[in-house]
Amino acid sequence: MKFAVQLYSVRDHIENGDDMLEVLGKVKEIGFDGVEFAGYFDLEADVLRKRCEELGLEVVGSHLGLDDFRSEKLDSTLAYGKALGAKYLGVGGAPHDTYEEAFETGSVLSAAGVKAREIGMDTYYHNHTEEFSDIKDGKNAMDIISEDGCKLEVDTYWSFCAGVDNVEYLKENKDKIVLIHIKDGVNRKPTALGEGENDLAKVVEGVKAIGLDWVVLENDDPVPTGLEDITRSYKWLKENF
Repeated sequence: MKFAVQLYSVRDHIENGDDMLEVLGKVKEIGFDGVEFAGYFDLEADVLRKRCEELGLEVVGSHLGLDDFRSEKLDSTLAYGKALGAKYLGVGGAPHDTYEEAFETGSVLSAAGVKAREIGMDTYYHNHTEEFSDIKDGKNAMDIISEDGCKLEVDTYWSFCAGVDNVEYLKENKDKIVLIHIKDGVNRKPTALGEGENDLAKVVEGVKAIGLDWVVLENDDPVPTGLEDITRSYKWLKENF
């Protein structure tokens, strides 16, 4: 099992490109095997890739905006991702409240995924809580977005908040899921792992059941700082996987 961190978790340490390069080193020092980006801070892809290779960090994925996957921007998005060495490119959220919105989001990402797979990558959608509410004919936004080929990155705290059994959901959708976010929290306020109410044992069970290679840590609201928070969570990961 390999562990990555969504760099949004340490955003309080990053104001520019130099900060990004320094934080990558600190992430490696904590023990992480890989990273998922949430912005590049105007750095060229080859600079980020070289830094990650020097540190021995794999680029698991990157969160972008839905517009980055539309036809007018898609070629540059994929070119940057390929140069970066990313396995996957996705969105951390996009319109999904109605059937039409979810269908449009899924269509954009699915079409982008066809081109991405031609060069060895794929696309994914990351959920929050609302995507698990039924929209039409018993289908929720996750069903609709992924029905034509877009893969999923399941945020297992927001799914928990939606009342989803994470073991069953991961098993039932194993062919769609490429990554998960492991996260904890209390009353919808994220915490470090082991400090909240998420049924993390079910997350661990589900991950192992479907044979995922990567677990991605994320905390939207780290305390007292991002690096201190992910250090506590990394300790939990090593003790529980």
